Amino acid sequence: MKTNFDLNNIFLRPVSPVLFLDFDGTVSKRDVIDAILEEFADDRWLEVEQEWVDGKIGSRECLRRQFELVRVTPDEMDEYLCGFGLDEGVTSILDLCGEIGMPVHIVSDGFEYYIRRMLKKGIEDQEKVHKIGVWANEMIPVGKNQWRTDFPHLLDVCSDGCATCKPAMMKMNASFGVPTIFIGDGLSDRFAAQRADIVYAKQKLAEFCGRNMIPHIEYANLNQVAESLREATESLPAAFNGVLGELSISPA
Repeated sequence: MKTNFDLNNIFLRPVSPVLFLDFDGTVSKRDVIDAILEEFADDRWLEVEQEWVDGKIGSRECLRRQFELVRVTPDEMDEYLCGFGLDEGVTSILDLCGEIGMPVHIVSDGFEYYIRRMLKKGIEDQEKVHKIGVWANEMIPVGKNQWRTDFPHLLDVCSDGCATCKPAMMKMNASFGVPTIFIGDGLSDRFAAQRADIVYAKQKLAEFCGRNMIPHIEYANLNQVAESLREATESLPAAFNGVLGELSISPA
C-alpha cells in the first residue's frame, strides 16, 4: 500500500499532479448505469454483464448491447436521474484542488448525459464544475423510448475493448513526467489504476488491486480522500507549499 511519504513525493515534483476520478460509484453515490439497467432494461442485461466480468467482451460492447435493451422516454429518464446524488466529499476535493492548482478530470465508462446534469445539480460552485474535464460516453435517445450509445473518446480501438480508454485519457491530459492520482471503485477502473502514480481504491477496485499487488490507499468516501490529500500538501515545506499553485499545469 502506498504511504503518505509517496503522496508527499508526488507534491514535491516540479509540476502539479493531475487528479482523475471515476464517476459511477465514486463521484456518484450509486452506480447510475446499473440503476438505469435495473429500472428500464429486461434481465438480459445481466447476462451481458457477466460476459464482461468474465473477460469475454470489453466494456464498449457490453454497454452497447445493454443499452439496446433500455426502454424509457427522455422525460422519464430525466425525472429518474433527479433522484441520484453525489458523494458529499467531492466538494472538499474540488476546494483543495482549486487552492493548490491541481487539474481535475472525470474519466468514466458512464455517460456524459447524466454526469453533467449531476455535477451541475450537486455542486454549488458552478465555476468549479466548469473547470472539470469530463471524458465519458454518450447515450442518445432514438425514437420514442430507445437509446443508442456512442464512444467519442475512442481515438483508436482500445486493445481491452474499453468504452472510454481511461489510460489513454490520462496520458492525453497528463504529459510525460506529470504525476497522476486516480480515485475509483470498480473493475472498469483497473486499467487506470495500473497507470496512476497514486491510487485511491474501494470495493471491487480495492479487491483487484489487492489481488494484483497494485499499491493503493483504501477509502470509504471522498471526504477521506480529501483529508488524505490535504494532509500530504500541508506536510510540505512552507516555502514550497506557498508556490505549489504556481507550478500547476492547465487543464486540457
